[in-house]
Amino acid sequence: MSNIFPKSANKLPLQIITYLVVLGGVVTAGATYYMTPKYTRVGYAPVQPVPYSHALHAGQLGIDCRYCHSNIEKSGVANLPTAQTCMNCHNQVKKDSPLLAVVRHSFETGEAVPWVKIHQTPDYVYFNHAIHVNRGVSCVECHGKINEMDVVAHAKPLSMGFCLDCHRDPASHVREKADIYNLDSQTIAEKSGFAAAHKFLTDRNIKPPQSCSGCHR
Repeated sequence: MSNIFPKSANKLPLQIITYLVVLGGVVTAGATYYMTPKYTRVGYAPVQPVPYSHALHAGQLGIDCRYCHSNIEKSGVANLPTAQTCMNCHNQVKKDSPLLAVVRHSFETGEAVPWVKIHQTPDYVYFNHAIHVNRGVSCVECHGKINEMDVVAHAKPLSMGFCLDCHRDPASHVREKADIYNLDSQTIAEKSGFAAAHKFLTDRNIKPPQSCSGCHR
C-alpha cells in the first residue's frame, strides 16, 4: 500500500486547504471591494417614463426643490410630485407635448406616474430625510449637482462609509438654512471657516450618531 501513492501526496491535503483559504480570501476581498454602492449604484441613470430635466427646471428656471418634493422638511421620506403639481404649469406650458402624455394620463385617471426609483438605502438602514435637511444638510451633499442633470443619476455612493464620513465631520457639510436648497451654495466652512461651522453645530446641538444603533434600528 505504501507504494501506491508517492510521498509528495502527503502534502496534498495541506495544499488543498491552503488553496481554498487563498481562493476564499480573494473572492471575499473582491466582493467587498466591488460589490459596494460605489460600484453598483454610482452612475445609475435609468430611463424615466417622462424625460424630466432638473437642469432646466431646477437650474435654468430656478424652481425650488420643495415645490415638487413638498414633504422633504416634514417627512422621513422624500416624496415625488403628483401629476397635479406638474399640471399646475403644464396646463399652459407645452400642454400638448407628446413627452407629457404620461403626466396627462396620470392627471386624468389618478394613476401614479411609474417613476423609476434611483436613490435608495437598504431596508436595514434607518434614514430620515427631514432630520438631515432641517439640520443644514443640502440636497447636493447626497444627490450631487441635481440642478445640472438633464437625466438624474446616482451621484454619491450612499454607503455606510459615505454616511459615517459626514457624521464624523459634520462641520464640513452643513449649510445655513437659506443655502440648503441652493445647490450652488457653499458650506459654512467654505464661506466663513470651520470656527463658524463648529459654532453652527454647537448652537443647534447637532451631534450625528456614530454608533450602529443610529442607523440600524
